[in-house]
Amino acid sequence: MSQKRPKVLLAFNDDIRFNHVDSQDLTRLETFADWDWFPCEGGGIYDTNTDPQAALDFSKTLPGHDALVVCLGAPTVTADLLDAAPALKIIGEMEGDRFASRIDLDAAWARGIRTVDTTNASSYPVSEWALAMILVCLKNGGGHFRRMIADQTRFDRTLMDGMQGVLWRRRVGLIGCGHMGRRLMKFLRAFETEIWVHDPYLPQELPEALGFLQTSLENVLSCDVVVCLVPHTPRTEGMLGKEELARLRPGAVFVSVSRGKVTDSAALIDRLKQGDIVAGLDVFDPEPVPPDSEILQLPNVFLSPHIGAFGGPTGHQGFFSLMVDELDRFFHGHQTQFDLTPRAQANRTGADPYA
Repeated sequence: MSQKRPKVLLAFNDDIRFNHVDSQDLTRLETFADWDWFPCEGGGIYDTNTDPQAALDFSKTLPGHDALVVCLGAPTVTADLLDAAPALKIIGEMEGDRFASRIDLDAAWARGIRTVDTTNASSYPVSEWALAMILVCLKNGGGHFRRMIADQTRFDRTLMDGMQGVLWRRRVGLIGCGHMGRRLMKFLRAFETEIWVHDPYLPQELPEALGFLQTSLENVLSCDVVVCLVPHTPRTEGMLGKEELARLRPGAVFVSVSRGKVTDSAALIDRLKQGDIVAGLDVFDPEPVPPDSEILQLPNVFLSPHIGAFGGPTGHQGFFSLMVDELDRFFHGHQTQFDLTPRAQANRTGADPYA
């Protein structure tokens, strides 16, 4: 690290600053950098702050800072703003699923500015919930629970017809293999599973490095357990329809913890009504699940109300901690781990991965 201490600007609203930024992480940041906070209100999870006055104030505050961390409330980091802040070397986004609305990535890359996000903080609890759903569904836990709360407490073996029962040495297929999939993969190793993955955005070196088979969507859908982990993009919306769900073999478990719109809900209900597979769903389309939806009555489904990302009392738990880790690595001359790259941009916008 150079003699000059880096200056870091944190740009987000009061809620993020006082409810989702841990004081211990600020103390860690202070060991190697000075920081300022630019309070800003406006926009939301899916959109940026478009208040002209906020953007003007932001443009006056950013120059002289070496790093910028943005989250809810921040105006868009535009090319003009970057030109006015020549010292800026790295930009971090803490609400990573929606990064494109707050950062002009192409403008940042053209100026040699590193871009990172820490959306993976929410992926870690989701991967744990995916594992839990797999284990529950392998024994059709949802069906047994329904019977017990209906005072039918005797073990009904028909609910286990054709079911595999255990995860040990099963073949697990992952649709999508970002941070969530790679964390789930670590958990699955304890069960000596064989892992197949479909994700056209992965670097070619990753399957060999992590020990999984990269294959087609059709092949993944033939696995004993199939887990949907892809983000919702124009490319993935409705990607699991009638034809794809028909490929799930009898006795298979299907788990979805990504976004409800990735799967055709009507087609999924029709597939489940055949009675030869079990599903674990943390997401559905629409959400919340309508009270008259057939999915609520099916005996071979385990449902939860999109709780997978919950990791404690704060919705952004861990996001800032991971960001401090990234800034620490960057300003001490190490490689960052959570870079926003053209490949990541293509994935999240649904662009052709082979273009």
